[in-house]
Amino acid sequence: MTLLTVWKESDPGTPVLETTEESEIREALAELGARFSRWEVKDVATGASQDEVLALYAAEIGEVKDREGYTLVDVVALDPAQADYNEVKTPFREKFLSEHAHDDDEDRYFAKGAGVFYLHANEKVHAVYCEAGDLISVPANTTHWFDMGTSPHYVSVRFFHDDDGWVGHFTGSPIAESFASFDQLAERRAQLA
Repeated sequence: MTLLTVWKESDPGTPVLETTEESEIREALAELGARFSRWEVKDVATGASQDEVLALYAAEIGEVKDREGYTLVDVVALDPAQADYNEVKTPFREKFLSEHAHDDDEDRYFAKGAGVFYLHANEKVHAVYCEAGDLISVPANTTHWFDMGTSPHYVSVRFFHDDDGWVGHFTGSPIAESFASFDQLAERRAQLA
C-alpha cells in the first residue's frame, strides 16, 4: 500500500495530507509535475541480475523509454542475502538522505521492496512511501531526498536521459533530518493497513 504524507516545510510534525488512495496520490504529485503510476508486480528472484530484471519488465520499460525519451536504464538492488550487504547499506543509504536535485527527471520503478521519496516543493514536503509496483517520476530540478530505511531491501529500475546516470546536486540543507524517516513511515503505513 503506497502512502503519501504531506507536511508544510515549517511543520514536520503535523501532516496536512495523509492518503493511500492512488487517485489522490496521483493528483497531489501531478501538482508538482511528478508522475505516479502502478505496474503489475512480477516475481523477481532473489539475487536476480540486472539483465534478468530488465528482461522481466522489458515491455513496461520499453513503453516508458518511448514515451519519455530515456536512453539509459539500470537496476539498483540491496538485499540482506548479498555478501557485502552490511558494508554497503549504510553508506549507500546516506548518499541519498541529503536534499539534492538533478538536471534530469528521476524515474524509478520499485520491482521489489520499498523506499520513500521526499519531494520538497511549494513550501511543502511530500513523502511518497513507494512499494513494489510503483513507478514515480521526480521532475528535473525538484529538490528531494530518498530513504530506503535502516535495513534496506529493494530492487528498483532507474531511467535516465543520458549516459551519466545519477548525478545529484546537493543543497547542503539539513531539512531531511526534520521529517519522518522511512522506518517511521513504514510503521505508520502498517497502522493504516
